[in-house]
Amino acid sequence: MYDVTIIGAGIIGTSIARELSKYKLKILMLDKASDVADGTTKANSAIVHAGYDAEEGTLKARFNVLGNSMYENLCRELHVPFKRIGSFVLAFDEKEMIIVNDLYKRGLNNGVHGMTILSGEEVFKMERNLSDKVVGALYAQSAGIVGPWELAIALAENAIENGVELQLNSEVTGIVKRKYAFEICINKKKIESKMIINCAGVYADEINNMINDRSFEIIPNAGEYNLFDKSMGAFVNSVIFRCPTESGKGVLITPTVHGNMLIGPTSNYVEDKEAIETTYDGMMFINDLVKETTKDINFKNVITSFTGLRAKTSGRDFIIEESKDNKGFFNVAGIDSPGLSAAPAIAEYIVELIENSVGELERNNDFKHERRPNIHFMELSDSEKEKMIEENPLFGRVICRCENITEGEIVDVIKRKAGAVSVDGVKRRARPGSGRCQGGFCAPRVMEILARELGTDIDDIVKDGPDSIILTGRTK
Repeated sequence: MYDVTIIGAGIIGTSIARELSKYKLKILMLDKASDVADGTTKANSAIVHAGYDAEEGTLKARFNVLGNSMYENLCRELHVPFKRIGSFVLAFDEKEMIIVNDLYKRGLNNGVHGMTILSGEEVFKMERNLSDKVVGALYAQSAGIVGPWELAIALAENAIENGVELQLNSEVTGIVKRKYAFEICINKKKIESKMIINCAGVYADEINNMINDRSFEIIPNAGEYNLFDKSMGAFVNSVIFRCPTESGKGVLITPTVHGNMLIGPTSNYVEDKEAIETTYDGMMFINDLVKETTKDINFKNVITSFTGLRAKTSGRDFIIEESKDNKGFFNVAGIDSPGLSAAPAIAEYIVELIENSVGELERNNDFKHERRPNIHFMELSDSEKEKMIEENPLFGRVICRCENITEGEIVDVIKRKAGAVSVDGVKRRARPGSGRCQGGFCAPRVMEILARELGTDIDDIVKDGPDSIILTGRTK
């Protein structure tokens, strides 16, 4: 019998798992995927928003601003890359300057600090590569960038270190309310849990509907992106937004925490909750808009494209509440932008909702706040490198030449709690395959290392999920 079962191991589920591990609870975190952070969390803009965009009085506004303020400490404890680089909302005419001023006022009402209205000339002094048609902008100092999947993985690792159980490849197929607990069907087995927290992303409505009335519908919204290599990493210094529209915050340009540049997303509603293909029209749309925002951008430096799905609802706000139909069942649904920014604050709020429902929780006095940092061999001093190679020769073998990743680093992320079991799982944790060649040279070696460390045949190593087969057999 579990006290709490969390369905979904994205940024929201892992944030809640780690926060609840601060209390004496038996916690299980489930995900139908074969890795943590395998849904929306692995394919988004990676921005910690300042909080001026969300409408006053909404959960989005409340938890965005609070979550933003929590990022430095959280990422310091978990040793995750985070940079507070600020953001601009550009105006290209006087009508858009009205929108900029409205966003400024909304930001003040939401409690955002460090905002300034700038003239076009002031913008150019800070961002030299923007279009000369910019007439002004809203600048927000508190906006930042983070590694979203790295944060979710770190949260999961730390939660497991503090007693949380993780079960991947575990699709929930049914939920029944018994007298004292919920019975959850997972694949062909059943477990019991006193409480359920539904963090299932684009599938949150389906999980809710297994036991509760159909109180909301998730509408998947696809966003396509282009990622540039590190030669473009300094093209802009901050997150660059256009004025928002009914479709969302629009196409943005941002550096990444690893020195690349990202542009996107599109915003298209789709019926298929697995519709993550990229399209020619989508790529042309974001490229054309970016050409209006900037000058002299070189699209030959795009190294990969991808699509992420956002879980939108008709209410346009987060749904974070205990079910009216079943006490002990909590929905955390419709967590689209600024969900990543709000995640730490949402996790704290869930603790508050649980305590309101069942009473005060007992603290876990043995809670470990820090998670062992990943090893970044090339960032070490020469003497530290020599010592590490002497202790483990695997750190002397470079596997990924684009990102300078050693075999020792790859083995480390495979052996960690919630460790990598796929090529993309290694990529998300240690970055081999993230460079210009996108794994063209290192992927076979990564597969060999995975097979060796997992004690399996190389034919069984997949790119990401169980259906992403790489090898089907020998040719000669």
